[in-house]
Amino acid sequence: MQKLFLILPLLASFISLSQTASKSEVKVYLNADSSRYIKGTGLAQIWLRYNNNNPGSTIFGTEKRESYDVGLRRVRYQVMGQLNKNVFFYTQIGINSFNHLTARKTPIFFHDVTAEYTVLKTYFTLGAGLNGWNGTARYTSSGVANILCMDLPVIEETTNDITDQFVRKLGIYGKGKLGKFDYRLSASNPFPVQTSLTGIASLTGTNTSSFSTRAPELHYQGYFMWQFLDKESNLLPYMTGSYLGKKRVLNLGTGFTYQKNAMWHKNHSLDTIFTPLQQLGLDVFYDCYINKEKQNAVTVYASYLNYDFGPNYIRNAGAMNTANGITSNGSFNGPGNAVPMIGTGHVIYFQGAYLFKKDLLKNSGTLQPYLAASYAGYQKLKDPVLIYNIGVNWIVIGQNAKISLDYQSRPVFYTKPNGDIHESPSARRGQIVLQYQVSF
Repeated sequence: MQKLFLILPLLASFISLSQTASKSEVKVYLNADSSRYIKGTGLAQIWLRYNNNNPGSTIFGTEKRESYDVGLRRVRYQVMGQLNKNVFFYTQIGINSFNHLTARKTPIFFHDVTAEYTVLKTYFTLGAGLNGWNGTARYTSSGVANILCMDLPVIEETTNDITDQFVRKLGIYGKGKLGKFDYRLSASNPFPVQTSLTGIASLTGTNTSSFSTRAPELHYQGYFMWQFLDKESNLLPYMTGSYLGKKRVLNLGTGFTYQKNAMWHKNHSLDTIFTPLQQLGLDVFYDCYINKEKQNAVTVYASYLNYDFGPNYIRNAGAMNTANGITSNGSFNGPGNAVPMIGTGHVIYFQGAYLFKKDLLKNSGTLQPYLAASYAGYQKLKDPVLIYNIGVNWIVIGQNAKISLDYQSRPVFYTKPNGDIHESPSARRGQIVLQYQVSF
């Protein structure tokens, strides 16, 4: 474990870079009262990481017990504009999860391309395009520039790159606010699993569900919030992780996802059975300053998620994986930092943080320690999946310059001779990441 902390001295090397980050934004106004504009933003999240690899992990056939790497977790550029009081457009391009194992010269791709029209003031706006107006829970649509923890709660991004393009789909959406009630609804065309860059399990065995290769049905989503205190913006679909002591927000939310015949499996008679993809979520978000002038604040988020992908569905995943192969006696997790992440069952997710006063470090910003954890009971596994993260954000210039240090602990599962899949408590693995975020 002491090797995890070899990365700590690298923290000091970022200090001078952080002091020069800019708060300014690129914005061109189209009229005298500034109500019409075109705006550009950019973001880079750079990871320096040590990972204690899962048992049996290999890199192109060479077994590796541990990995050190530098990667680009996210690089994004956005252009958006309010062309008149009714018409708004939004585009986002970038790359994700680029490290030394990624194909070189990975092309930039579109994340979002949408156009929308406000039909009735704040009450109803209709839009279409490649979009992330998702349902189920708050962080099914996460704002990457203002994440509370170092990384997103990917446990809420259940179809990521299987039937969508990094949680975006082509479709239509409606959104609006009715007083304290905020809503979003969408209908979209899922991408066929045959075009996915993620390997899709074949239809083998019995009573084990996977995504169907039949032509996909429409995908429906919705998310609804009651905003007790300050109202949050719904200009973009992506939800804020922390307002850094600038707002008083208390929201209770609920959502759903549904797609007919999205999944299939064989029963004991070897008949092919189709089942829907169904998700329900309930969550609460609290982000509030303690002292308005000092801008110290508390942030808490908790969600309950009910996932139904058909019998015994399970998906292993690891962010920007540190290995690309596994030996025959390796763990059920798979290579690198993978872990059973998504499956049919129930999930409880939590994150919380305390933000110290804005001038804690004088001209060098302040600190925001945090804790996050997910506890999942999946039908396929005999033991629950507990993943937790402990970390701290060094808020140098708001979200424009932020350094995060994060430790994650994950379980390791093995398949027993009788086919049961259990956790090996003595085999838990960890990783430590130093992330530098710069945005404008």
